[in-house]
Amino acid sequence: MRISFLIHNAYGIGGTITTTFNLARALADRHDVEIISALRNRERPSITLDPRVRLRPLVDLRHEKDDPRHLRPAKVFPSSEYRYGEYSALTDERIGAALASLDTDVVVGTRPGLNVHLALQAPARTVRVGQEHLTLDHHSPRLRHALRRAYPRLDAITPVTEADTAVYRRKMRLPGVRLQALPNSVPAPALAPADGRGRIVVAAGRLAPMKRFDLLIEAFAPVAAAYPDWTLRVYGRGEERERLRALIDRLGLYNNVFLMGAVTPMESEWVKGSIGAVTSDYEPFGMTIVEAMRCGLPVVSTDCAYGPGEIITHGEDGRLVPVGDREALAGALLELVGDDELRRRMGRTALENSRRYGPAPVVAQAERLFEELLAARKDGRAVTGRDRAAASSGYAARDAVLIAASSVVRAARKARR
Repeated sequence: MRISFLIHNAYGIGGTITTTFNLARALADRHDVEIISALRNRERPSITLDPRVRLRPLVDLRHEKDDPRHLRPAKVFPSSEYRYGEYSALTDERIGAALASLDTDVVVGTRPGLNVHLALQAPARTVRVGQEHLTLDHHSPRLRHALRRAYPRLDAITPVTEADTAVYRRKMRLPGVRLQALPNSVPAPALAPADGRGRIVVAAGRLAPMKRFDLLIEAFAPVAAAYPDWTLRVYGRGEERERLRALIDRLGLYNNVFLMGAVTPMESEWVKGSIGAVTSDYEPFGMTIVEAMRCGLPVVSTDCAYGPGEIITHGEDGRLVPVGDREALAGALLELVGDDELRRRMGRTALENSRRYGPAPVVAQAERLFEELLAARKDGRAVTGRDRAAASSGYAARDAVLIAASSVVRAARKARR
C-alpha cells in the first residue's frame, strides 16, 4: 500500500508527532509511506524519522511567515479548532494542492482541522482516515458541529481509546463512517529496562497547565522529606516552566526536583528512574505512560479520562489516583518509594503488560483496517446505507456493554483506594 499521513508540524515535539513517526516506521517495513507536514519551522525534525519514510513540508515558516497569503485567515481549516491561528489562506492553498495531487491508497489525518481538509479535499479514489489524538468531549460545541458536517465524507475515524470511540458513536451519529479504536504504539527500547534501583521519579510532557506538573511537585514534597535521597526529574518544555521553577524554590525542593528540559529520545532517561508519574487533568491516551512501562517502570497516574485507565492495571503495574488529589498522589508515590520489592515487581509487570502497545500488534490493526477499507472501495461497497446502519447498531450494543463494564471497573478501583 501507499500510505500518506498529514500532520500539523512534524518538526516539533509532542505525542501526536511521536506516535505518527512510530506508526510510519512500522508500516514502512511493508509499505510505501510518507508524512506531509503542513508547517515547518526548523531544518530537521526534533524527533528522528526513519529514513525509509519520506517527509514533505508544505509551508516553511522560516521563509514564508510574512507571505501575504499567510496573513489572511484560513477558510477550510475550521476556525473553532485549537490551532486555527497557525493556519491561513496559504496553508489552505498548499494543503489543498497536496491532497489533490496525491497518488496514494490511504491518507491519514492527525488532528480535527486536518481531518476536515481530508474530508473536503482528498481525492475520492483515496481512502480517507481521520485520527483523533484528543477526545471528542475535549472539543468545543462549535468544533463538534463543524466535524459533524465534514466527517460523513471520511471512510473511518480512529480514536486512540475504546472509551472515546464509544463516545464518538453515541454523540456524533455518523453511521456512514467506520469508527475503530487504534492505540498509539511505542517501540521496544534499545536499552535494557530499568532495574528499580534508581532513586528517581520521572515525568515527561509539555509544560502546560493541563499536565499539572505543579500538583506532582507539591505531592513530591512529602516524598523528599521522608526519603531525601530520592529526586523528581521533569522533562519537557512549555509555558509553565517559570511558574514551576518558582514553585520548586518556594517549597525548598531545589535539591530534589529538577526541570530537565526536552530530551529526545526519552528512553535513556526513563531507564534511569524507578517510577513514572503522570498527573494530567485529562489524557486522551497517555504516550508517556506507555513509554515508561516499556522501559520497566510502574506508573503512578491520575485516573483521568480516557487513556490511563485503559493502560494501567491498578495495583499490578501502577497506581491510579483521583484527578487533582495531591494527598492520594503523594501516598501512592510514598508506597512505591518505600517498598523496593513492590516497586520492582510492578516494574516487571509493567514491562510485560506494555508489549500490547508495541508496533507489531498496533500496525497489524492499522493494516487490517486499511485493507478492509480499500477492499470496500474497490468492490464499490462503500460504507453507505443499510450496511453502515447495521454496523452502527451492532457497535452501539457493544459500546453499551463497554461503558457499563468501564463503570464497574472504575467503581472497584475507587473502592480499593
